[in-house]
Amino acid sequence: MENALNLRSSSPLPLNTTTFPSHLSSRIIFTRFKRSSSLQHHRNINNNNNKSVLIRNAFGSDENGQLNGFPNLPDKIFTEEVIGAEYGEGFETFRPEGPLKVDVDFLNDRMQEGFLQRIRYAMKPDEAYGLIFSWDNVVADTRALKLRAWEQLASEEGKEIPRGVSLKRFLLYGDVEHVLDKVLRWGNAEDDIDRLKSRLSQLYYDNLVDVSEPIEGVREWLDAVATSRIPCAVVSSLGRKNMVETLDRMGLKKFFQAIVSEEDGMESIAHRFLSAAVKLDRKPSKCVVFEDDPRGITAAHNCTMMAVALIGAHPAYDLGQADLAVGSFNELSVINLRRLFAHKGSTFMELEKQVEEKTPSRRKLTIDTIF
Repeated sequence: MENALNLRSSSPLPLNTTTFPSHLSSRIIFTRFKRSSSLQHHRNINNNNNKSVLIRNAFGSDENGQLNGFPNLPDKIFTEEVIGAEYGEGFETFRPEGPLKVDVDFLNDRMQEGFLQRIRYAMKPDEAYGLIFSWDNVVADTRALKLRAWEQLASEEGKEIPRGVSLKRFLLYGDVEHVLDKVLRWGNAEDDIDRLKSRLSQLYYDNLVDVSEPIEGVREWLDAVATSRIPCAVVSSLGRKNMVETLDRMGLKKFFQAIVSEEDGMESIAHRFLSAAVKLDRKPSKCVVFEDDPRGITAAHNCTMMAVALIGAHPAYDLGQADLAVGSFNELSVINLRRLFAHKGSTFMELEKQVEEKTPSRRKLTIDTIF
């Protein structure tokens, strides 16, 4: 997994490049490491490769990284991810002078627009925004992919999935280990659970090849915001290669200036949103997240971002915390983005210091005694 995030060339797509503030490091790395000489560096790489082979073999995987015959694929597709940034916390980065913790307040403070940018945004305010799209059920209909993968797995294992709305929600949004072990009771041992998880992910990726059409209205909406020169990013737990290939088949690759994928090593939903904001060179308080999940909406608000909910996967009453809820992208226009920030202006959701009122000092009463 690539745990590095290159700010200056963050996206492999042939799109418009963005410049980033000089005070931010040109390369953010989400794990601590020590600098060493080139010889020691190569030795460490060889040692790590040998260790990784031993670890893979210990877990039943071969030299090609396969687990019991199935390739190791990102397993967060069927996992309930952590929301993150409940207290505004971010991730730790590395800079030449030492580790640096990047959180929501840090990004909002350091990613301020320069003088020339403020003049440009005053004339073209729409360009100051950044749009972040969740992959699941916002860009692509992944519910059908997940259900099909479960049905194929049940057919291969000779099992039957009971019918029911509550079970369907478990299959779509529940943790795969909990579903296999506690709900469906398919795994008799830990090895069986790992094998079924790996096979389920493989079936999902096999079905992903057939996806060629995006969610209704998303192409027209992306075309509209591209006309207004608003940068866009897409976030997902999929591998980067699979995402780029799928976006290419959909004809949407040209609309996204940044991609946050499994290779970025984000640990929560909020961290994915923050990574997308950094890649777009927009501070979090000027970003708008398009989500269909209440957990994603909470993560967006934890990052001081606006949230637009897409009704469909979840009913409207579950999305009440969103700043705006729509039935489809056809209901949106660029003016909706301006209205999201209109009541507070450009300083909405920015850190404000609480003014403490100073209480007047008490007067000391003295008693004059006349002798």
